[in-house]
Amino acid sequence: MRLGCPTHPVDDYRHFVGDGSECLVRRVLPEDRRDGSTVKSCHKMILDEYAHRWAENTRSYPGIPELLNELEKRGIPKAVLSNKLDDFTKLITAQLLPDVSFQIVRGALPSVPVKPNPTAALQIAEQMDIRPDRFLYLGDTNTDMQTAQAAGMFAVGVLWGFRTAEELVANGAQTLVETPEEVLYILDTKPTG
Repeated sequence: MRLGCPTHPVDDYRHFVGDGSECLVRRVLPEDRRDGSTVKSCHKMILDEYAHRWAENTRSYPGIPELLNELEKRGIPKAVLSNKLDDFTKLITAQLLPDVSFQIVRGALPSVPVKPNPTAALQIAEQMDIRPDRFLYLGDTNTDMQTAQAAGMFAVGVLWGFRTAEELVANGAQTLVETPEEVLYILDTKPTG
């Protein structure tokens, strides 16, 4: 609205987000307004607004804290990989899940391509000293499923997110789960390599 551009229905943002905030800016701006300076200024506005307002509506999905607590009890290492900027990713994770011991929490860094490029996922696997094929990669977007596939990780599409089962499967989900509890079942039954 500040730039005088048309607005989008809220539901459309389910398909605008997921590939990083700069990509979001490019998707929401009209084609004739995607020049470098407009993208840069709009991106800064979005980041400033997000920094002040993220906590208003950001919550853990139901059942996620309990799932993470059970993984803690089992001694299963955990990591977070997001296309949100690294500082935001670390802040949000620390605020929403303060009692969870993540081995790595990582967001977008200027020196590493964002998902679906597998570089960051593979770097995390290396830092954790775990083979990629031993990772269960949970995600709720096509970007997550593509990342998991490209990294050689077991792609689990979660249906409590904001994308459809069809989209997740079309982008590489090897299985789908409707509840966080189902993740434990996969861990208990998936053959290890």
